[in-house]
Amino acid sequence: MLLLALGDPGMEPARPALVIRIRIPDGGGAVDWTVHPAPQLLFRDVLDVISQVLPDATTTAFEYEDEDGDRITVRSDEEMKAMLSYYYTTVMEQQGNGQLIVPLQIYPRACKPPGKRNIHGLKVNTRAESANNSSAAIPDSLPSHSLKKSSAELKKILANGQMNEQDIRYRDILGHGNGGTVYKANHVPSGKILAVKVIPLDITLELQKQIMSELEILYKCDSSYIIGFYGAFFVENRISLCTEFMDGGSLDVYRKIPEHVLGRIAVAVVKGLTYLWSLKILHRDVKPSNMLVNTRGQVKLCDFGVSTQLVNSIAKTYVGTNAYMAPERISGEQYGIHSDVWSLGISFMELALGRFPYPQIQKNQGSLMPLQLLQCIVDEVSPVLPVGEFSEPFVHFITQCMRKQPKERPAPEELMGHLFIVQYNDGNAEVVSMWVCRTLEERRVQQQGPQ
Repeated sequence: MLLLALGDPGMEPARPALVIRIRIPDGGGAVDWTVHPAPQLLFRDVLDVISQVLPDATTTAFEYEDEDGDRITVRSDEEMKAMLSYYYTTVMEQQGNGQLIVPLQIYPRACKPPGKRNIHGLKVNTRAESANNSSAAIPDSLPSHSLKKSSAELKKILANGQMNEQDIRYRDILGHGNGGTVYKANHVPSGKILAVKVIPLDITLELQKQIMSELEILYKCDSSYIIGFYGAFFVENRISLCTEFMDGGSLDVYRKIPEHVLGRIAVAVVKGLTYLWSLKILHRDVKPSNMLVNTRGQVKLCDFGVSTQLVNSIAKTYVGTNAYMAPERISGEQYGIHSDVWSLGISFMELALGRFPYPQIQKNQGSLMPLQLLQCIVDEVSPVLPVGEFSEPFVHFITQCMRKQPKERPAPEELMGHLFIVQYNDGNAEVVSMWVCRTLEERRVQQQGPQ
């Protein structure tokens, strides 16, 4: 990846590599353009490159999104400079927070034809390539009819960014579950630590493309309570999902959690779910192993079912039923937000008790098990937290979430307005941070044994 110097090289500080992600209209995916060194990037240069991506359209302007998500139109060199200035400010913040640098995304405003040569060494990630997933550079001599074909292919295949197998160095295994193995890994170009989930899937190339396309919405997820998504790629019959690393791990490996800590965790989880629901995304797999914490006291959700095709492919490959499923899901009935709410309730009941709420269900081998073992969740009265051990608001919150009738469970706004959530919605991440750090230290001492 090459650096772009803007203005006088003697005056400008070193910039991070500039990758411009050109979004293809109508959900056609994206093309990543790595800009070569130049004294100055001009508005016309960008239009020339867009013409290679959209050879059947004439582009007179393009847009980018500001921090509020509003589209800003660029029609001149001055507006181009303003866009780059805004982008580099964002990059500095990302670097300061230890995040991966996200490409500058632009949205062409297109009308109708010419056809131009590719003079900028455009790079296109296509997932139909060989297993090494390297980006294919379009040569300068490519004729316009071939370029049209490439553009048509791009509309079928999502070029979703900077992640590929060659840039990943796997370190430790963090855990297993949901059909995959999660690794702690280094992203070599940026030096950042990632969590990479690798899931073996015996599926067709067409299904792989569909999954990659469905995963694109993860780039749009912008919430402090949702795990950061950096990219995905297929190598042979394995999909790798690259996400933010949370050094506290998932909540399923912690013992019984005190209510004053659990309350703050619940606030974050409810906010994360509410955010997903606002995007019309159902999580579908709410459980302690999909709630992550770090030593800064942050709590984030992961592994939500944004890709229907990925969810279905995993379900077909790995047989079993999730013990955190709502009764209506176990019975094969319709799934909705209220089913996520049940899973929220049973998860927090387990975290409060330090054991799964249904004693007849043994989860020693993970959360997937034969359907008949879960029939008690459908048939029996929902368990209730003992009032003497826990506060009345917490007991009421869990009881409401675990109503047998889906429509009797709280709606998103009722969850946020519940006294238990309101009580702990104080932004005090220090409580969670101290608990995570103390628990990790206790675990470390235990593993070392007597000195």
